[in-house]
Order: sequence, then C-alpha cells, then structure tokens
Amino acid sequence: MSLKLLNSSIIRLGNQYGSALSDGFLKAKTGVIFKVYGASITSKAFREVKKKPAPFPYKEKTYGPIRSLFDKTIPRLDENSKIIVVEGSVAVGKTDFAKALAEDLDFYHIEDATMDIVYKNSYGDDFRVFDHKLPLSMQSYDEKKFCQEPKHLNTAAYQIWMYRLRYSLYVDALAHLLSTGQGVVIERSPWSDVVFLEAMYKNGYISKNARRGYLAVKKNTINLILRPHLVIFLDAPVNKIKEKIKSRGYRHEENSPALTDQYLQDLEDVYKTEYLAKVSSYAELLMYDWSEGGDVEVVVEDIERIDFEGYTMYDEKFQDWFIGNKEQDWAEIRNRYADKKSSLMHMMHVPFLDAPELVAPGEDIAEYNNIINSSPQFKYSDGFNPNRESNLLFKISGPKYVKY
Repeated sequence: MSLKLLNSSIIRLGNQYGSALSDGFLKAKTGVIFKVYGASITSKAFREVKKKPAPFPYKEKTYGPIRSLFDKTIPRLDENSKIIVVEGSVAVGKTDFAKALAEDLDFYHIEDATMDIVYKNSYGDDFRVFDHKLPLSMQSYDEKKFCQEPKHLNTAAYQIWMYRLRYSLYVDALAHLLSTGQGVVIERSPWSDVVFLEAMYKNGYISKNARRGYLAVKKNTINLILRPHLVIFLDAPVNKIKEKIKSRGYRHEENSPALTDQYLQDLEDVYKTEYLAKVSSYAELLMYDWSEGGDVEVVVEDIERIDFEGYTMYDEKFQDWFIGNKEQDWAEIRNRYADKKSSLMHMMHVPFLDAPELVAPGEDIAEYNNIINSSPQFKYSDGFNPNRESNLLFKISGPKYVKY
C-alpha cells in the first residue's frame, strides 16, 4: 500500500459527516451516566466476575439495529470496562509493561502501530519487495527507514499514516470494550501521536506545510472517538533512553541520524509540556520513573485506588463516557465503532494543497498501479485472491474487519 494514495484521492466528504457524528455525541452526553463502572478497576486476583453475555465477534459479524434488540451492551459492562493507554518514549519498556498489566487486570492488550499493518496483506505478502521498481514518491517508508533517513521525501506521509494507524487501533479498542465488556490496555494513542509530529518538526524532519496538513487530519477526526479513562506514562531521561535503545540491539536504531539527543529530548519535552499537561483534564494520569524498569504490581495497586466515579456530567473528566442509561444510546455508540469504522477512517481524507511531499505526481501513481496490478500477490482484494481462496463463485464480500 502506497503512502501517498490516500492523499491523492478526491475529497467529497467535507465536515458534514463529522458534524453529524459530533452532534450524536452531544445528544448522547445529555443523559445521566449509567453507573456500570464501579469505584475502581480490580485485578483478576481479587475480582468477583459478574455473569455477562458471551463476547460478541465484532470482527466477523455486523452489529446493527436488529441485532441490538437482542444483544445488549450495558449488561456486558462492569468496573473493569475501561481503556488504559500506556505512554512513554522510544524503548522505555512500554510493550513488556503493557502485556504484564493486561495480564494482571485480565484486559485485552493492543500493541503500538507499525507500518507492517499497511505493507503486509492478510496472506503475509509484503509490499516492500516492489520498492526497487517504484518511483521514490511511491516507495515504502517505515520505522526502520525513518531511523536511517529522517529527512526523506516520505517522512511526513509516514507520520500521517502512523496517526491513521493509531487512530484505527484505538477504534478497535473501543469496539472491543463495547462488544465484549473487557477492558483494553493499548500502547500509545492518536492523542499522543502528535508528540512525534512536533519533535520531527522541531528537528527539521518535516516541513511547516506538512505539519499543517497533519494537524488538519487530526482536527477532522480526533473528536469522533471516546477518550481513555486512564493514561500511564513511563518516564526516563534521555541518557537512560539511549542505554535502552542500545541494549535492545535493533540494527536500524544503532547510530541513527534520527534518534539524536535533541530529538529524544524534544520527545520528552513535548510529552510533558503539551500532551501530559492536557491528559489529566479528561482522564486519570499515573506517571512512573521507568529508568530501571519497575514493579507492575505496584502500578496495579495504584490503579485499584483510583475512584472513577467521583465526577459528574459537568466535569470534563470522563465526559465522553457520560452516555446515559438507555440501551439504545450505548448500542448506537457500539455500532459506530464496531461496524462503521470505515466511515470514521474516511474522515482522514483531507486535501493537502500546499504540501507537495504529501501528494504523489500522477505519473508516479500510474506507474505504481501498473506494477501492483500486474502482481499476483496484490492485484486482488483481501479475501478474493483465486490462488489463495476457494468457493469465490459464491463470495459476495471480503473480510468485515477494516484494518485501517
């Protein structure tokens, strides 16, 4: 999948759909919160699990108005039905911590986004094998290339894709919570992705106009998703981050011209002065010095002491979750994230008229299409490759799940 195809599309949606969604949220939040959350999250070791409906297979089946009459959302929810976001700088230890935390709490874990999501199809074929045939503007650009060539033509498009992917995974987190009742621990979020944008801009990796284009995409989409209940920030100074980068031994990170002291310091500064400064207004926030790692059990104990019910619909904190006590309201929100993800993702399509690095030339797109359409791996939509699938004669639709 090309970085630039998204940006070359003709945009016709405008803000009309976004306004409609926003109005829906405003209407939903006028009710009194339904007290399903309980005072605090409880670890699975001490939790008394209530009987609830079996998890709904939201990735395979559609949850629409008819099914919502029989498959209720509120009975699935309990005190652990919450979204926890784990944040921190490069190599600080987010993934190991998030996995352990999810295990202790019996939450679903979602790892941070990578460009593998874009470049690999459902059969495991990798688009990047075609790079040597493609013009520069249509070649792949991922985490490894960023570390080695931070001022590449495709850097800005790459960061917009990272925002898109983190947004997509966060929508998945909401769909999972509402369809199963199980809480979610997710690494990073679309709100914190801007930290990387600003650090890139400060270090000259992307242009002013490309930054403006990114912020336009964010503005068009960020208010359409429910904000998390809890953010956990794992902190470490730059010298410790550099030690951790070296110790994990990723070749593309060794002597990286991107991961300079200044870039890493800018990440830390933007995290603390811009992102974390806003988080506590809408979610609970826990911060830990993770220079030498830490004890997940201590974090779990701190989480269990948080009172998530001490707020009203007039407070900004948890305001997104004051949905009301009507099953229909919860069903509409659940349907939005479980079934209408593609509509949400369409809101990423905004024109980039003054950032040429975000728009591929027409002849480059034509060359890309010729190469990809002649490839047996990528010429067919997922689920319709005759070399990989059977019974295509009776197949009328591909996979229900939208990747990004």
